[in-house]
Amino acid sequence: MNNDELRFIDRLFKDLYKDPQVQHHSNNKETDKYNIIDSYISSLEIVHKRAMEKEWRIEYLKSLYHNKYVIKKEDIPDSYYKNQERLALERGFGHIVLSKGAKERLQQEIIDNQTSSLDVWLDYFLSEDAKFYPFWAKYWAFQGMLKLGSYDKTKRTFNKRTKETVSPFADLNREALAKSIDLIIKYVGKEEIEEKELEVIVKRGSFQTVYPYVLEYILKNNNSSIKRNEGKWIKYNQGSDHMPLVKSLQGYNTGWCTAGESTARSQLQGGDFYVYYTLDENNEYKVPRIAIRMEQGKIGEIRGIAEDQNIEPEMEEIVADKIKDFPDKEKYYKKVSDMKKLTEIYYKHKHKAELTVEELRFLYEIDSNIEGFGYDKDSRIEEIIDERGKTREDLAKVFNCNTSQIAFSVKELMKDTIYYYGSIYGKTLNLPQYIRENLYLGSLKSSEGLTLPQNVGGDLDLSNLESAKGLTLPQNVGGNLDLRSLESAEGLTLPQNVGGYLNLSSLESAEGLTLPQNVGGYLDLRSLESAEGLTLPQNVGGDLDLSSLESAKGLTLPQNVGGYLDLRSLESAEGLTLPQNVGGYLDLSSLESAEGLTLPQNVGGYLDLRSLESAEGLTIPQNVGGDLDLSSLESAEGLMLSQNVGGYLDLCNLERAENLTLPRSIGGSLYLENINSAEGLVLPESIGSDLFLKNLESTEGLIFPEPLTYTIYCDGFKITSENVDNYRKKHQRNR
Repeated sequence: MNNDELRFIDRLFKDLYKDPQVQHHSNNKETDKYNIIDSYISSLEIVHKRAMEKEWRIEYLKSLYHNKYVIKKEDIPDSYYKNQERLALERGFGHIVLSKGAKERLQQEIIDNQTSSLDVWLDYFLSEDAKFYPFWAKYWAFQGMLKLGSYDKTKRTFNKRTKETVSPFADLNREALAKSIDLIIKYVGKEEIEEKELEVIVKRGSFQTVYPYVLEYILKNNNSSIKRNEGKWIKYNQGSDHMPLVKSLQGYNTGWCTAGESTARSQLQGGDFYVYYTLDENNEYKVPRIAIRMEQGKIGEIRGIAEDQNIEPEMEEIVADKIKDFPDKEKYYKKVSDMKKLTEIYYKHKHKAELTVEELRFLYEIDSNIEGFGYDKDSRIEEIIDERGKTREDLAKVFNCNTSQIAFSVKELMKDTIYYYGSIYGKTLNLPQYIRENLYLGSLKSSEGLTLPQNVGGDLDLSNLESAKGLTLPQNVGGNLDLRSLESAEGLTLPQNVGGYLNLSSLESAEGLTLPQNVGGYLDLRSLESAEGLTLPQNVGGDLDLSSLESAKGLTLPQNVGGYLDLRSLESAEGLTLPQNVGGYLDLSSLESAEGLTLPQNVGGYLDLRSLESAEGLTIPQNVGGDLDLSSLESAEGLMLSQNVGGYLDLCNLERAENLTLPRSIGGSLYLENINSAEGLVLPESIGSDLFLKNLESTEGLIFPEPLTYTIYCDGFKITSENVDNYRKKHQRNR
């Protein structure tokens, strides 16, 4: 290092020469601080160059860096766990307290993400690509990077990193790094920096100042690439390799936790992942703007790159267009909207501010139930209502009526009662216009003389009603609607919306049946034998049971089914148009031919085609999240399997591997019990459970997926990781 470089390092890293570790690398008698720094930097350079000669040395060196700079479990602050509990509350999971196990999982995820994000920098600095940088400049950049915390999009800079910082290390943008190092080399070498704006920043000297500024400067001046909205969606399939997704996000400071390897891996185990990339300065689709994470066939979350990971206004239309084919698009948007509104009301209430009539109407769920992401009702609803302590007055204000028209018990019910705060069990003389919770009339067999409320916020049980003659149902049922004993739809007008399940399990004919536009839960039509006259909702959020349907003639299925779709009695696909997405399993177990069959793009669960004897005309969905049963298939001719199957793959009746292209990944077992020759057989790259090759006469030429974390049942032997070598020796000798 020359004098200018030494003086720069000394100025920037004050008292570096006094550090015991630095002095350890110099002559004990050395007193000149510049010589001490020079010896230290030179020693580090030698260590790194030697490490690059052997892979194990690199890994050892990286482990030392991990130990020194990655957060320790005991340093993760309590405020982090409190923040996770707060976020859970705001998303509708209630006042949760993280268990010891949950905290340990979070701790490991933080450590894994910090380790992998630090490795991005280490791998780059230890690569051939970085050999052209002088080592003192690498030291300057790396030490500065260690002080960068999370990226603040509002301030357009990085927060300061401390030993308690839980966020991963800063994204590496190679262009910004190269520009930063180039500028600092020019500055130290007393060369002119043409951009005066940059010159002022560089004079400050610290990487923490230069790198964020250069990063922002590049994004702003690269033909406004971040503002170019033309883009394309890339889908990362459930169970696929997570690294392409991780690498595509590096350097863009999205703020998404998916940029961490550990998080990305676990998210792809739970479902597909979509990213919308817009054009960069090279007209390549590389700038990540929107992320959609799926979970069990449904939307888990949608994130953008605006403040707090919100969607940019110009991206909203793109999101809306993308998820129009998803089963729970409207439900997801409603959940996001409801949680945002409830959070605003919650904080307004906590600060003693008065609520408007509209806010009270929302809080008391007059028009629709408040939906969150938790399994139970958001606890903040009752918390606000209880703490206000004036429910009767609130509701009288909402309905612009007297407090006497708000009832809290059956005794208070009058002819002019408008709202009942609670549930009603059994028939009463006076039913109000609105019931907040449930209405149970399960003992009624006739609707004669029955006037139901306009709105039932919870469940409506009419499970013993045998006739709909004279029945006027509420306009809205927020929970479940049970009409399981109804055998005819004559005279039946269903609500416009049913928030939960709709049970019409005894209905044998669809004649006269008009179903709601939306059913949030499952729709049970298990006794329906004909689709004639049947118009199904555009969206069914849960399961759809049509298990007695023998023909698809006249059948128009919903665009999306969030749960399972049971069509187990269908023997022909003639006239069948399946939804684009089925979130749960798809039962077509009686189908004997694929002629005319177009399967959904995505099946989140089990796909049952067990009776199919030929693959002619069959196109398997791009993603099957659960098991795939093709156990009657005797030939692979015409068979196009998806790249990933989340559960088992049953091809037990297949006799030859000819024309067979197996998925890259199988989450469960692989059944190929009838195949007797390994010729042409290429096994998946990974198998989650057992591999059945019981009739295989020879394994010669067959490559088993590594590592051997599964059991192979083959040729009378049971091969495991413990006996695989002995098996191979014995097997080869016997042959």
